[in-house]
Amino acid sequence: MRVRINQRIVAPRLRSVILTLLQAVALLGASEGAKAVTGAIPDPAPTLPAVWLLGTLPGARPGVQLAVLTRPALVPPARYRVVVLPGSGCTGWLPVAARYFAGLLHAELLVLHKPGVNVNAGPATECTTAFVQNDTLSSWRDHARAALQAHHTRFQLNPPPGSGLPVLLLGISEGAELLPDLAADLSNLAGVVMISAPGLDPRDAGELQAQRLGQWPAWQALARAQASEASDDTVLEGRTLGYWRDFWHWRLADPLREAPWPLLRVWGDADKLVSVTAYQHFAQQLTTRVAPFCDLRLPGADHGLQSEQDGPRDGLQWLWARLEVWARKPSAGFCEQVLP
Repeated sequence: MRVRINQRIVAPRLRSVILTLLQAVALLGASEGAKAVTGAIPDPAPTLPAVWLLGTLPGARPGVQLAVLTRPALVPPARYRVVVLPGSGCTGWLPVAARYFAGLLHAELLVLHKPGVNVNAGPATECTTAFVQNDTLSSWRDHARAALQAHHTRFQLNPPPGSGLPVLLLGISEGAELLPDLAADLSNLAGVVMISAPGLDPRDAGELQAQRLGQWPAWQALARAQASEASDDTVLEGRTLGYWRDFWHWRLADPLREAPWPLLRVWGDADKLVSVTAYQHFAQQLTTRVAPFCDLRLPGADHGLQSEQDGPRDGLQWLWARLEVWARKPSAGFCEQVLP
């Protein structure tokens, strides 16, 4: 399906099967959990929640700014920091962040937004054509890296109390694909967390999902298009060919396997956007990983880690509680403390 350049793209509602079920994770890496804790779509222009601060950090190109939400620990003392990389769409975190991250009681938080995202938008929001034209994995990585480096520099110039706290880098859905590139730039990194992301190279995970959905011909057509000589800004299946070319050649599994830091993966086996096979294949590839790998499979949980199996269960808040257990005694080991 081609989308005219002047058309606004509604990521979660695209008719494209591939985009909707493979890539439209605007908040499908977050909205299902956010709506579960908020109960309804929030007001599109909310006030800033108590204790949260809204700021900007410079991106990789002049004039590019990334909106960032920060929050101190809700309960003293602050024991750790969490840097959050959201999924692929246009979720504005301001309306949902307070409830979504409520269980991280002793954590200081930093939540990045992609350039062009309206922080007030909330879940299930529209992505503009301008956003689609500028969104690629490589640009998101470069902007996020520049923003985190600028944030770190500000800390160095005016170090706050407790600036030596351990740091967790957390990627939600597509945000996990940036983890190896950004982890090396963080001081005091204690571990990396993937939520609803298999860890395979994106193309491999997408191929498995296309087979699962019976969309192999559409997947092959997309493969041919990204390998063609068509312009990067050509829109196909709701994303530019520049986006799909990054997606096709992005390497994730090997960097995750070779990384020196502890890795926690949390996922639901009722995830409609990622096949269980993809999660299983990555686990098999990590049998030779030297650093710790903790794998938490939540029975009946969806892409937002919400489950109705044996009654409603919010896997996100359960996960935050496990991180809080680790934060009380981080020296005892990441996987040892997080695993139930």
